[in-house]
Amino acid sequence: MNITIFGSGYVGLVTAACFADVGNDVLCVDVDAAKVARLKAGEVPIYEPGLTELVRKNAAEGRLAFTTDAAAGVAHGLYLFIAVGTPPNEDGSADLSHVLAVARTIGAHLSEYRVVVSKSTVPVGTADRVRETLRAALAERGAQVDFDVVSNPEFLKEGDAINDFNKPDRIIVGADHPSAARRMQMLYAPFNRNHDRVIVMDVRSAELTKYAANAMLATKISFMNELAGLAEHIGADIEKVRIGIGADPRIGYHFIYPGAGYGGSCFPKDVKALVRSAEEVGYEARVLKSVEAVNAHQKTVLYRKLKKHLGTLHGKTIAVWGLAFKPRTDDMREAPSRALIEAVWADGGCVRAYDPVAMNEARRLYGERSDFVLVDSPLAAAEDADALAVVTEWKVFHSPDFTRLKRLLKRPLIVDGRNLYDPAWLRGEGWTYDCVGRP
Repeated sequence: MNITIFGSGYVGLVTAACFADVGNDVLCVDVDAAKVARLKAGEVPIYEPGLTELVRKNAAEGRLAFTTDAAAGVAHGLYLFIAVGTPPNEDGSADLSHVLAVARTIGAHLSEYRVVVSKSTVPVGTADRVRETLRAALAERGAQVDFDVVSNPEFLKEGDAINDFNKPDRIIVGADHPSAARRMQMLYAPFNRNHDRVIVMDVRSAELTKYAANAMLATKISFMNELAGLAEHIGADIEKVRIGIGADPRIGYHFIYPGAGYGGSCFPKDVKALVRSAEEVGYEARVLKSVEAVNAHQKTVLYRKLKKHLGTLHGKTIAVWGLAFKPRTDDMREAPSRALIEAVWADGGCVRAYDPVAMNEARRLYGERSDFVLVDSPLAAAEDADALAVVTEWKVFHSPDFTRLKRLLKRPLIVDGRNLYDPAWLRGEGWTYDCVGRP
């Protein structure tokens, strides 16, 4: 198969590398010449375990290439994937300008049948707009060329994206014509050998499926955080509650961990976009609005706990363990760490922070500041700090040397947004330990 991917960001690169790795000839098109030059040199601009090795391997073996030449991309691939960003507008709606720009570009160069695949996370109805944009571009040229527009949303978890692509739970294909659906089934055959994971549906249902999946997961997180807040007030232990309800197979144990709120590039953006989509058709998404509100409040939980124990944070130093919104990624978009760090600064405090992979991203976001010190180890972050805040559940934080940690901190105070430690044991060792939803 000849495949073209428009966009070499997170989704585009993972999709390109995994398709190439099963023998396809893949060409990535990007408007950023500097990024294309880096990729040609084997430099992958994002952190994802295994991705750099996969890109370099397939590029070296001639199955993966990068270009800024959109015309070459349209000519190359029978399958033209649109995998560009859809950042939120100020009103929460998805910005489709990049998606539609790619559609116009494809229409400007299309000369024979192609399957145009929407891989980006987009609102319901976007495929219709892509189709209209393609037709308008062809009409401007006086050209008549057949094409199909297919929705094929991604379900990649940051930190485990390659495994998710290679061993998918499901492959959603939204197609209005059976022939286009069959072509997609052929394309995904190497990832579909154990049992049939392809679920074919209409385009609009496929578009909604992606938003619905992320909104459901976000809802589970906010629900558990709501329960955690209640548990703290009534003297219950949310971890015991979690185990009790997770034993019910209708609920299960996945995504019912309380914490410091969800972040990243997907859940916050997609929940907002789904709320906005509902408003545009005159429907009030009450549950989703509550999910958003609970999450916004939960992102302040560690700051509120610090204030409870320390009073003002003016002149105080807080050690922060974890900057990425979750482990195995350097993504700090909408991360709970950012809400905490910025609240500490607003209160006149300083931050000493460590993260295994997100330090460069933190430098890019915040630059050099006297009140923001990035250090090379978890214990170094704790030196002369007034408290430790655990924000991301990296494995390196799971079993620290508490004796050394207590010597380094000015006071034995931990606020834990991930419930990593045993409260009874820590209190027995002389710690003040304040976690989420536990008495």
